[in-house]
Amino acid sequence: VHPNVSQGCQGGCATCSDYNGCLSCKPRLFFVLERIGMKQIGVCLSSCPSGYYGTRYPDINKCAKCKADCETCFTRNFCTKCKSGFYLYSGKCLEKCPNGLEANNHTMECTSIVHCEASEWSPWSPCTKKGKTCGFKKGNEVRVREIVQHPSARGNPCPATSESRKCIVQRKRCQKEGKG
Repeated sequence: VHPNVSQGCQGGCATCSDYNGCLSCKPRLFFVLERIGMKQIGVCLSSCPSGYYGTRYPDINKCAKCKADCETCFTRNFCTKCKSGFYLYSGKCLEKCPNGLEANNHTMECTSIVHCEASEWSPWSPCTKKGKTCGFKKGNEVRVREIVQHPSARGNPCPATSESRKCIVQRKRCQKEGKG
């Protein structure tokens, strides 16, 4: 053992030095260099910090930096979260989303454009005038439909959910409901 290398290390280090911190880690821990001002010291962690990904080798487990536009990553070429101003798409960070996709500013991801979908129309309602179904010749009937899928920001908007039309009924007298 080198005179400046110690075996009585702290915080998961297998070997360390007073000046450089950890030089190697205990099994299963990741080695990462942390910058403190102009100095870099070795640290051993159970998982890599944000902006780094872990790689396991037979002799050492290392943390390596994600790409510059990537906040968190699985490997150097596969981002899981992008830095501000970028949108995540298939593990890549893009300034704008590819054609056919839209930028979701809430999740900061490129997502499929979703168009509005409405159900089939209901049957027409009975012909009425001022809430009554008798005592008139011309009235209105109504039909409705539900919105099954709301659109995304760039999706086609939803159609009307109700329709009314004029109708004609066989004139029929209203039943008398007592005198008053």
